Order: sequence, then C-alpha cells, then structure tokens
Amino acid sequence: MEQHECPNKEVDGDGGESSTTGSPEMDRNPSPPPEEDEPKASEEADAIGETVYSKHWLFSTLTRLIQMVSDEEQEQSDASVVLTEELEEDLCKLWDMAMDKDVSVFLQEFKAPDILLGVIAKSRNPRLTEICVGILGNMACFHDTCLLLSQNADLGAVLLLLLGDNDPPTLLETCRLLLTCVSQPDVAPLWLDRIQQQPAVCNSLGFIMSSSTNVDLLVKVGELVDKLFDEDEELMKSWVSAPSGSDPNEDGQQDIASSLLEAATQLRSESPEGLEVYLHSLQLLTTVEEGMQALVGGCGNAIWEFLCKVVCEDLCQPDDPPLILHEQKPLLAPALALLSALHSGLRTNISAELVGSVLRVLRFYAEYRQSRTDGNSEPERKDDKEETDVQLKALVESTADFLSIVLMEIPEDLLSSLVKKGHLTEKNCISAVSALLPQYTSVVQHMVSLLSEVEPKLADKIKKDFSISSDTSR
Repeated sequence: MEQHECPNKEVDGDGGESSTTGSPEMDRNPSPPPEEDEPKASEEADAIGETVYSKHWLFSTLTRLIQMVSDEEQEQSDASVVLTEELEEDLCKLWDMAMDKDVSVFLQEFKAPDILLGVIAKSRNPRLTEICVGILGNMACFHDTCLLLSQNADLGAVLLLLLGDNDPPTLLETCRLLLTCVSQPDVAPLWLDRIQQQPAVCNSLGFIMSSSTNVDLLVKVGELVDKLFDEDEELMKSWVSAPSGSDPNEDGQQDIASSLLEAATQLRSESPEGLEVYLHSLQLLTTVEEGMQALVGGCGNAIWEFLCKVVCEDLCQPDDPPLILHEQKPLLAPALALLSALHSGLRTNISAELVGSVLRVLRFYAEYRQSRTDGNSEPERKDDKEETDVQLKALVESTADFLSIVLMEIPEDLLSSLVKKGHLTEKNCISAVSALLPQYTSVVQHMVSLLSEVEPKLADKIKKDFSISSDTSR
C-alpha cells in the first residue's frame, strides 16, 4: 500500500531554520478529533436490538407500504395497484428479518401488526397479502409476539376469512400462521374457540383439501386440520357430524372425511409426509363414535379401498429389505389401525393380498430383530435404540391386533388361497404366531385348526414349535 509521509518543512524568517529531525509534535498539525465516534453511535442507535438491521430502513419500508395501499384506495377501478419490484424486494427482506426475535419484538412495539392488518384488509394485490401474512407468520414464531397477535380479535377474524381466499400462496401463509398459533399452548384455546364459532372454516379447509393440487398447500392444510382434531375432540365431532346437504345446488357443510380422502389420494405419490398427516387425521375420526358413524355411513368403503392400495402396492413389498420398516412405520401404523377400525364397522371382505402384506410386516420385523441379535447392525445409542423399539413395537402391536381380527373370521378358502399364492409361507406363519402369542392364543388355535385341513405339515410344525393344542372354539 502506498505510504503518505509528512514533507520536510523549510521556515523563512528571523532566525528560522529548516527542521528535518524535530519532534513529531513540531512536524505536523494537531490531529483532528475522531470522526467515526458520532457515526458509530448513530448506527448503534439505529440498530434494532442486537441486530445490524436499521430502524430507519424499516420505518421507510412500512411508510412506502402504507402509501401504496392509500394510492390503491384512491383508484376508482377494481384493478389493484402494481407492487413495484423495489418495494416487493424490501418487503421480502422484512419478511426474512421477522424471523429474528429482536426484529419481531420491535415490529410489535411499532404497531406493525396493525399496519399489516390494514394492508391485508384493504389491498387487492394477492402477492402483497401473501407477504404481509408471511411477516405475521414469522413474528408468531416467538411466544410473546404470538400471544399479542392472538389477542387481536380483528386480526383473528381477518385470518379466518382469508381461508376462503382463492390465492394458493396466501392460503399457504395463512394456514402456516394459524398452525403456529394453535401449536402454542397459551393461545391455542383462544383460536380453537374462534374456529368453533366459525362454521365457514370447516367449509373453507374442506374445499381446499378436495379441490387443490398444490402439494405444499395440501400438506400445510393437513397439518392444521390434524392439529385441530388432536387439540379439540369436540371440534372434530362437530365438523364430522355436520350435515353435508343432499342437494348439490344448496350450500351445505363440507364433508370433512371425503375431503381428507381426496387430499390423501392427491398426495399418495407426491408426498409421503403429507399422506402420513392425512392418515393420522382419518385415524383420529375412528376414535370417536361420531367419526365412525360418519365413515360407515359415508366414504368408509372408499377409504378402505384406498388404504388397501397404499398398503399392498406402496409399502413393505416382497423385495424390500426388512429395514424398510423404519422408513415406512409412520405410514404403516395409521394405515393398519384405520383398516382395523373400518373392518369392524364396515365388515368388508379381506383380500389375500392385504393379509399377505400384514404377514410381511410381521416377518420383516422378526428378521430385523434377528439381524440385530446376530450383531449385523451398527451399535446404537441407548436412547435411539429405545425410541426405535417403542415405535416398531407399536406398529407390530397394531398389526397383530388387525391380524387377530382377520384370522378369527377368515374362511377356509381364503386361507387356502394364502398358501397357494405364497403369502402364508412357513417363515411368515412362524413370525405371525410369534407376534400373536401369548395375547391371542385362541386366534392361533383357530388358525392351526384351519391349517390342519389346508396345510397339515405347517399346522403340525406350529403345534410343535409353539406347544399349541389342537383345541379351538370356532
């Protein structure tokens, strides 16, 4: 870097002389006062909390936002004012900034939620509405700001009305904000009460689930509905029990069960995580009498057929490794629990393929357990091992429960078909009996009795290996 040095001075006058070796104090003028202190102090005063974000910039952005909406109100036409690229970019920056707690608190103190609410209520620009709701959604990620936002009755009313909007990005951000609030224990009762008082919410969410093809939106709506059902059983009962209306020309309550099925069908090949959410919501319906009545009298058979396709065609296939149960247990558990509940209510026919899939789940679990016993797997931490065991055991228990119901009702011709098609092999049979005993001893006895007619050698092996008597109550 180029160095700049002070030049030698030559002084004329009485007795003056030039100096080349004098002291530094005589070689240069006094240093000026530091110029950086004041700007630095100013920057610190302008910073939001401990962040580097500028209060002045935030004020300026919100001011331009207010001006835009004011201009839009003054327009006589129905067309919305165009959101400039510069303002959109700055608002998106603010959207990101709102994920910082200091910024979120400052926005709340500056009454930004009221400003954003005014914009949402007045603007006819979908992108602007989406951004404003998104900013509020990020603010709601923090407990204190979520509490204050939730206490704003006007904001609550507007957000629930937005569920009837036709703009997918706006709907996505609205559902994200509502889900965030309902997930906060302190404010969940407030939101649940608001939603309970607004039947249109059920219609709006049902319409989205039954008509949208937007994967992200369907997943988020599913998460919201699942959370609402999980938090408020009475809300779930009221939604599933509401009349759907027999006249298609009349506006009736949306059939929530059918809507859940439509969304699940859409997500089957698009999002396993989203499908899991919808299967869990449908499973929750089977936990209350009103839900079972609605399913049995409504779309229960369609749900049964859909679940059979998912279990038999998508999950736990013959060429899969046993370890696949780890990946698929979040789907298998609710699917099999649903099938079990629906079979009890619908008395549906059981296919050989479905029984074969159930037997395969139990065999895969037995093989996985054996591989760990033989030391073929990596050592696991104790906490991970316990969690894995709990999840898999829950899956096996629900699978065994469903199989016990099926086997007590299975006709001899279906059992024969299972043997011929290779579903009831010796391995599958042994792993199934291991899972059923000792809780379902009478079921195993019944199965052995039928096997004695269809496959005597296999029946004898089960009797010998598990000390099963031939006594059975048919």
